[in-house]
Amino acid sequence: MTVTQTVEVPADRRITLEIPPQVPIGRVILTFTPANAPGKKDPDTVEEALQMLAEQAADPNRKPISRLFGKHKGIFGGDGVAYQRAIRDCF
Repeated sequence: MTVTQTVEVPADRRITLEIPPQVPIGRVILTFTPANAPGKKDPDTVEEALQMLAEQAADPNRKPISRLFGKHKGIFGGDGVAYQRAIRDCF
């Protein structure tokens, strides 16, 4: 279960949490994430997200991922495709 709520952190950095009854009693993990990372805006609509992706794809300094093909032999060494086929053959 995930409960998300955006809150304003005051200058004294003190907030009070009222936990909804759906949250089970016991251990939980609280995570604090800034709503907007500096200099980076999250898209509000699908159209904005597609526009951002189009701008990233048009970046002349963007390096293709294909430049990494075959550069890392993996943690098992050798051919990754052969390893994957061997794993599939076991089942």
